[in-house]
Amino acid sequence: MTQSVITLGAHVFDVQVRPVEAIPDGQGAALVEQIRFGPAGTAAGTALTLAKLGAAVRTAGAIGTDPIGDLLLAMLTRHGIDTSLVVRRADVQTSASVLPIRPDGSRPAFHVPGANLTYGPGDIAEAEVAKATHLHLGAPELMGGENAAKILSPARAAGVVTSADLLAPGDPGILAWIAPALSFLDYLLPNEQQVLGLTGAETLEDGARALIGHGVGCVAVTREARGALVITADEVLAVPAFAVDVVDTTGCGDAFSAGFLRGLGLGRPLRDAAVLGSAAAALVAQGLGSDHGEFDLAVADAFAAATPTLESADAPH
Repeated sequence: MTQSVITLGAHVFDVQVRPVEAIPDGQGAALVEQIRFGPAGTAAGTALTLAKLGAAVRTAGAIGTDPIGDLLLAMLTRHGIDTSLVVRRADVQTSASVLPIRPDGSRPAFHVPGANLTYGPGDIAEAEVAKATHLHLGAPELMGGENAAKILSPARAAGVVTSADLLAPGDPGILAWIAPALSFLDYLLPNEQQVLGLTGAETLEDGARALIGHGVGCVAVTREARGALVITADEVLAVPAFAVDVVDTTGCGDAFSAGFLRGLGLGRPLRDAAVLGSAAAALVAQGLGSDHGEFDLAVADAFAAATPTLESADAPH
């Protein structure tokens, strides 16, 4: 059966500038090598990579009726993503970020939440969600756990696999805010800082198990250059990152989510799904923006088979 995914939640229009070592003083100017723009966010960014990897993708969320929203939809459609579930608001702008990318690939962000904050369970019909095999909720903290549960609960009842990723930094208050939704999640895909911040745990494994204690089925944690840690009630799997020259880390978490979810949809074991996630993240990291790279599933699998991991690259010869 074809994997049919709805990515629901945060849709952001990113503008990336590189390399930026400092913001010029006053009215000063600085020459840079590259400026790009494109779709991003835990729904739109994940949708991009899922589509590249061969999933049938519909994306759902809220954007403005502004030119930024027009561009965002056009770029998603260009990748074969169905945007018919995206609602448009006339009274608020499309969410957007400006990202000055440092030479090492890290970046701060200037961000407008915009229309993302207006989206809720009344914006999508349960019958539409039930058509999918998988529902990925990007940034449940934007609508809160009770509203997220109103979307996730009927999805689970209809047999849809569910997952979520977070945007907000880890904080115990955020955990309390999203807690009503956690028992309806088969998979949660946070980063290391989010897990430790949400739970106050001293180790990632303890933090992930605390989230499992809230009802999450599996926690797949991204750890930047140290790869991913996949934890269930029964096992802990460590998957290293691939050794690549990082240009920009924007969208790497979303790319990991997409690869991991695509692997699951293909029936791959958790470890192999995480390897595909790490490969997708590494492919995206080698260029600018969440949409970097013209790769597909075959290319990602070949990359994973041929590319050393940081673990193996650092091993003594």
